[in-house]
Amino acid sequence: LFMSSDQTLSQLKRIAGQGNGISEMFEDDRECIEIVRQIIAARNSLTSVARSILTTEAMKCSKERRIEDLDAVLAEVFKY
Repeated sequence: LFMSSDQTLSQLKRIAGQGNGISEMFEDDRECIEIVRQIIAARNSLTSVARSILTTEAMKCSKERRIEDLDAVLAEVFKY
C-alpha cells in the first residue's frame, strides 16, 4: 500500500500516459468497451495512489501526534 515518493511520481506519470491513451482511443473511434476498460484501469490506479499518499500522511500525523489532522486523513482513507 505504501509507495515511495519516486514510485508515486512514476505511477502518476503512468496514469497521465493512460489518460493520453484513452483520448487517442476515443479520437480513433475505438470500441466503447475498450475505452471504458482503460478508464476503469486509470481510475483504479488513481485510487491506489490516493490510498498510498493518504497512508503516508496518516503515518506522518501519527508520528507527530497531530491527532486532529490524523482524524481528517483517516476520514478520507475510509471514503475509498
